[in-house]
Amino acid sequence: MKRAANLFDRIYEHENLRLAFHKAARGRRGHAVVRQFAANADSYIAAMSAAICEGTFPVGRFQQFLIRDPKERVITAPCFDERVLHHAIMNICEPAMDRWLIDDTFACRRGKGREAAIRRAKGFTSKSEWFLKLDVRKCFDSVSHARLLGLLECRFKDCRLLELLQRIISSYRGPQGAGLPIGSLTSQHFANFYLGWLDRLVKDSLRLRGYVRYMDDMVLWHPSREALIDVHARCEEFAALRLALDIKPSAVRRANGGVPFLGCQVFPTHVELSGRSKRRWRNRVRVLQRGERLGLISQRELQVRLTSLAAFAKGAGVKSWRFRNSVLQPLAVNDP
Repeated sequence: MKRAANLFDRIYEHENLRLAFHKAARGRRGHAVVRQFAANADSYIAAMSAAICEGTFPVGRFQQFLIRDPKERVITAPCFDERVLHHAIMNICEPAMDRWLIDDTFACRRGKGREAAIRRAKGFTSKSEWFLKLDVRKCFDSVSHARLLGLLECRFKDCRLLELLQRIISSYRGPQGAGLPIGSLTSQHFANFYLGWLDRLVKDSLRLRGYVRYMDDMVLWHPSREALIDVHARCEEFAALRLALDIKPSAVRRANGGVPFLGCQVFPTHVELSGRSKRRWRNRVRVLQRGERLGLISQRELQVRLTSLAAFAKGAGVKSWRFRNSVLQPLAVNDP
């Protein structure tokens, strides 16, 4: 594997930091800290550039909060200038990491995404009789700092860049030198890269063609049930020994009964929303409707959010028109 070099100096270039600021500010222009940064952008960027170059830029300043949808998680959000740093790093490092990933991993990649992953899964479901769904137990919390840094050294040979990445990774003090903060841009890319080594096992060593991964959601297809049982054992062993990850027990099932993937049931002929996704979708519509009725959001904002929900429910050719109509029709009837 040819390692990428001479990237660190490009991170603290003023143009790259300016681009990183605009990316970090998306959807946050109304926040006071963003307005303050924008008003003094040149001086902030100059100071950031000097601090990054000298290795004195502070990292590890987070705010934490709890979410419970779709499941309970602690979100660890970096402060705004550190968010800018993360974008600056990924502007330069993402292409090198992306080139190494296989085609059938779809998270955090341009031109990929959830809809492309679902379409790819439907293609494999229509061709194979059996499937196996793999899930990593507490994936972000389990990523070993030492092993992640060792794998990053296999991709980058710029010592100053590796020192910066080491500072960012180590700033999150998880149990026993492990864990990546959920809510950080770099965490998404680091976790995706970390699991890329499992992708390589499946595609290069086990030679399994039917495989799709979206972050830590992995599905494998094969005409033989016994072959998938063997693949499961090999993946469990590799994940435990090489990546210090625990793959949950899972059973091989027939694909024609539907493959659960990214909030959908993927069938050989079509894709439907899963029952859990339907319940969440209905509840979100009710919350938005109540918020508009109480004056917490405007009718325009209600329409924007409903449009976003509709895009999720019908993307990738998901058959959901009857369900969406049954939920939204009462809104139109009751709208004065």
